[in-house]
Amino acid sequence: MDAFSEVLRALRLESGLFLDAEFTAPWCIDSAPGKEDVRHILPSAEHVAIYHLLVEGSCRARLPDEGSIVDLVAGDLLMFPHGDGHLLGSDLSRSPVPAEKLAQPSPQGGLARIVHGGGGTRTKFVCGYLACDSRLCRPLLGALPRMLRVPLGDNDGAAWIVITIQRAAAESRSPRVGTDAVLAKLAELLFVEAIRCHLESMPDDQRSWLAGLRDPHVSRALRLLHGDPGRAWTVDELGQEVGMSRSALAERFSQLIGEPPMQYLTRWRLALAARELREGNEAIVRIADQVGYESEAAFNRAFKREFGMPPATWRRHSR
Repeated sequence: MDAFSEVLRALRLESGLFLDAEFTAPWCIDSAPGKEDVRHILPSAEHVAIYHLLVEGSCRARLPDEGSIVDLVAGDLLMFPHGDGHLLGSDLSRSPVPAEKLAQPSPQGGLARIVHGGGGTRTKFVCGYLACDSRLCRPLLGALPRMLRVPLGDNDGAAWIVITIQRAAAESRSPRVGTDAVLAKLAELLFVEAIRCHLESMPDDQRSWLAGLRDPHVSRALRLLHGDPGRAWTVDELGQEVGMSRSALAERFSQLIGEPPMQYLTRWRLALAARELREGNEAIVRIADQVGYESEAAFNRAFKREFGMPPATWRRHSR
């Protein structure tokens, strides 16, 4: 399994669609979800990223604290990986209306719906969310900008997803058995395909975790670390496995990922341990062994350095 797939498997993503929106020009909304909106979408979520799939028309978007504007057309997906507030509209100079005041719940239990604007040219969105543990998501989310436009409609391999999601959103107005499950799977598929398209379009000189996935040696090293995080890896062993010298791999890995291989592995192990402490009932010594620590004492020291408190205390607080 490749490194990207290994990370997605470990993340246990929760995703879904939550809004079907139709606007007519002129219009401008503040589309930042408030804390209550996030709690409504997913009460237990630690981190929620929002995205909008433009299925008809066009509009513009920008972050409130930045002047750069992104122009969107049908088939574009606009993602906010870090949960930033943002403005959407046909005319961003207009006073924005809070989207939370416009959304109306569906009486049939499907997607919430917005219909708003001045009666001119029509623009339609389907909006989704991605919820995850921010520590496990750190490699992936840290490689993404605050606002990311992915032109899915221009990609032959992804264009079908746009059509499928549009139909699924329409179905949600009169839900059938299994509609919620279908929407959740489609939302996760949409996110994965967007990241794949973004990866393919990244400049060759970019440095990030995603850039590491394109490097044959670093990508194999990531796949090995994620595939067996409990193994007592050394950089020498990794180098032998991927066909590079110890020093060459360490330098290349640090260049692309931003930290040495063993430091990356330590952070990933502790993130996995934190998830198990929060979600499961395994003894701490057992969790320590699963993520590669020979003694509970060594695990306790490493965990406290990373999280500021011992594992047992963190488990109580996180629950």
